[in-house]
Amino acid sequence: MKNLNIFTWAFLLFFLFSCEKELPTYYKYQGYEFASTDPSGGNWVPVLINSGDEIAIPAPDPVGSQQYQSELADLKFAMQNMTASEEEAVTYWTQNPIIRWNEIALELIAKYNLIPGPNEDGSYTLPNPANPAGPPAFPFANPPYAVRALAYLSVAQFDGLISAWHHKYAFNRAAPYIHDETIKPMYLDNILLSYPSDGAVIARSSRRILTGMFPLEAAYLAEKEAEHLKCLLLSGANVQSDIDAGITIGDAISDIALARASNDGMRNAQTPRAVSDSIAAAALDRFGWQWVNQEIPQRPVGLTPLYGKVRMWSVDNVEDTRPGPPPAIGSAEYEADVRILKNYAQNVTEERRRIANFWQDGIGTYTPPGHWNDIAKKFIVQYRLNPLRSARVFAYLNMAMMDGGISCWDAKYYYHYPRPIQTIDGFKTIAGTPNFPAYTSGHSVFSAAGAEVLAYIFPSEAVKVRAWAEEAALSRIYGGIHWTFDATVGTQQGKDVANYTILTAQNDGSD
Repeated sequence: MKNLNIFTWAFLLFFLFSCEKELPTYYKYQGYEFASTDPSGGNWVPVLINSGDEIAIPAPDPVGSQQYQSELADLKFAMQNMTASEEEAVTYWTQNPIIRWNEIALELIAKYNLIPGPNEDGSYTLPNPANPAGPPAFPFANPPYAVRALAYLSVAQFDGLISAWHHKYAFNRAAPYIHDETIKPMYLDNILLSYPSDGAVIARSSRRILTGMFPLEAAYLAEKEAEHLKCLLLSGANVQSDIDAGITIGDAISDIALARASNDGMRNAQTPRAVSDSIAAAALDRFGWQWVNQEIPQRPVGLTPLYGKVRMWSVDNVEDTRPGPPPAIGSAEYEADVRILKNYAQNVTEERRRIANFWQDGIGTYTPPGHWNDIAKKFIVQYRLNPLRSARVFAYLNMAMMDGGISCWDAKYYYHYPRPIQTIDGFKTIAGTPNFPAYTSGHSVFSAAGAEVLAYIFPSEAVKVRAWAEEAALSRIYGGIHWTFDATVGTQQGKDVANYTILTAQNDGSD
């Protein structure tokens, strides 16, 4: 019981420190005119499927048919009887629901980013997807889990919308208000064809992917999907058959994404103690050192030791991205770093503390990958991207960061390098004690990978995002939990891994 109290106080202090930065919130922006509608978007190269025409939907009824005219009548009746709360919901979902579903994902990541605590006897029970209610509840949305959830969400959205765009221009059905001038749409006229509904593709695929990742939130996510689908009618953007066709695509693409997720190796990432100990022993034999967790109470197994074995998106062999070894403990380079870290610890300035805090993204937050998703969201609105282009941003951003995280965790557990708090006598951190080895820095890899993708897609923001990535890397040094080479090598590692994703993006036909 004594250990539990120590852990509880440490947890609360860390939680309060981590949450000084705002958690994900509803981003209030007005509907905007899209910079482009990308008529050729259905010909872009998807990620999970071979082409936009791979998922079939039935041909729509002619707009002059009795069936379509009946749908128009139902649409007008619904719009004429809209309540104030329904009108508010339509405004919330806007014309770019990619942003809303990303916000929902970040909200859930923050909610479930809580370290499972010890039992009263000091033992630990890990979150179990077969028993999501726990205790402890499943999942523990740590950075590797979070970026994986974001990657599957955004890739399913992207591929689903490529399919939707293909069928839109194959069937060429205009929006309802084009066929009936008495319908006054609540969204700006962005000249998007209505069959199938791109919003319905997003709603269905997003709900199913996020339910797979956060099973305890099934009812909440079903409620958000139902609200979103209803708003597609109330906005005047779609009739019911448009929505039904979009749901068909959303079901198909989420089936494919969830099938990949079930076999990508993530279920084996969190190992039993015997496996974890063998990984540490191999590093000790290989290099003469091994990381030892400095937490009190000490968790028996590090965080996801086999995450480095999870299937990557754009890299065939994770070892191709593994950096060279860190400095030997006791070497001149190592001792020089000890002096640097001691100097920072003895001279904690207000600015360094601000940087360490701003990029902390610890427990109870949306994690470092979520931070970069939040940044991307604002660029999407600033540059007036349509839903297809928006999904592309998030897909490549999260693919690169997930691949970066896998590469980073491969290096962490291959080298098993101790953190400064383990090898520098009397050293203290201002940013907690992470439960995994030091080299390389996850913040640095995630941030550099994310920044490189955003620099590619938004070249006028390149200087800014790369500077932010450098600051994120420095924040871990200022916090005392990483060596400088963890950050510098990690930053280069993130850039190198992102180049694989950028090469894919350059050849997807969107430019």
